[in-house]
Amino acid sequence: MKQSYQLRVLLTQDLRLAVGRLGSFDFPAGEYVYTGSARKNLEARVARHLAAAKKLRWHIDYLLASPHARVLGVELSEVAECELNRGTAGTVLVPRFGATDCRSGCGSHLKYQGRG
Repeated sequence: MKQSYQLRVLLTQDLRLAVGRLGSFDFPAGEYVYTGSARKNLEARVARHLAAAKKLRWHIDYLLASPHARVLGVELSEVAECELNRGTAGTVLVPRFGATDCRSGCGSHLKYQGRG
């Protein structure tokens, strides 16, 4: 059963962005991977992230709301969210992004993979 997902996101230019209560951060242009999960209705959660018009609720919503961000791909997984995230290469640029409730010590569920 699919329980987690990864969004591959391209940011086409450098961006300074306020991310809810986390604060403001610099996001360099390039590719990112965001790892998330949903206890139920995983496909609905992903579809919501992909929708253009939505209330900003999750950290990833703030990034995806930028006109300079686009989702390159979505992968669903049977691997648990934190395990999938830990197995994903990349650099943490925004501590706690998508991981404020993480109990596995991931640090962030958004990883920067570089300018490609």
